Amino acid sequence: MTKPIFEGSGVAIVTPFTDSGVDYERLEQLVDFHINNGTDAIIICGSTGEASTMPDDEHLATIKCAIDAAAKRVPVIAGTGSNDTRHGVHLTREAVKLGADAVLVVTPYYNKCTPEGLFRHYGEYAKNSDAPIILYNVPSRTNVNISPDSLVRLAEYENIVAIKECNFGQVPEIYSKLGDRYTLYSGEDGLAVPMVSMGAKGVISVVANILPAHMSKMIHSYLDGDVKTARDMQVEIIPLVKALFCEVNPIPIKEAMNILGMNVGPCRLPLCEMSAANHKYLEDVLAKYDFSFINK
Repeated sequence: MTKPIFEGSGVAIVTPFTDSGVDYERLEQLVDFHINNGTDAIIICGSTGEASTMPDDEHLATIKCAIDAAAKRVPVIAGTGSNDTRHGVHLTREAVKLGADAVLVVTPYYNKCTPEGLFRHYGEYAKNSDAPIILYNVPSRTNVNISPDSLVRLAEYENIVAIKECNFGQVPEIYSKLGDRYTLYSGEDGLAVPMVSMGAKGVISVVANILPAHMSKMIHSYLDGDVKTARDMQVEIIPLVKALFCEVNPIPIKEAMNILGMNVGPCRLPLCEMSAANHKYLEDVLAKYDFSFINK
């Protein structure tokens, strides 16, 4: 296995929006907040960052903003996936030119490609990028699964180095067939410690947007051999995880951040504000946790 791009907690950072576009100043502040509070990597323009609503110029400007703000203090991983292979390859090339440390590439959505199409899709990314590539397997969003057999085929590309895995049930088979060929990252906050117990090196986290230190300590505790602390910290956040996914991500996490005074603006249509009942539920759950560090 190549050296992991990061170990611990990488935040799937939200994109702060105003009515006129991206709030780049606020994004810079969020990057500083994360680095100062222990986040191990910044994942910019992923699903949580609402990249699918962003035209290319804005998408790339947002990636550049995060890279500049991080200033090499932690890795910045740019979301460049698309259901149009040529488009995704273009975004990848441009993100690498801007200085992204790696790219995160989701499976093609809507097209519902075959395993052969998936192999060729990722092959084009691999052949057109010198940067490390993290595959992103999230069948609940894309209706396409990267099977262990597909991962075996994709292992021929040396720069495909990792996978953000949301299909926990196939992780044992991945290790059975591939060992440590890929670095695994959990794509599920509620299963982060179980995934690390199976050999993953970290989590790409939504919860880290509001609990960065907790998520990083939780993962590093397990990696350092303190299983009880990691387990207890995982159990502690389960009510919060449920609240933050009571509606489609990133609606609840943005609502939570605004409730906590982090001022990240609204989601873009077709995502909208939470229902009144779920907003109240989220407020009640947030009140059970200590967020006093946010405004210090």
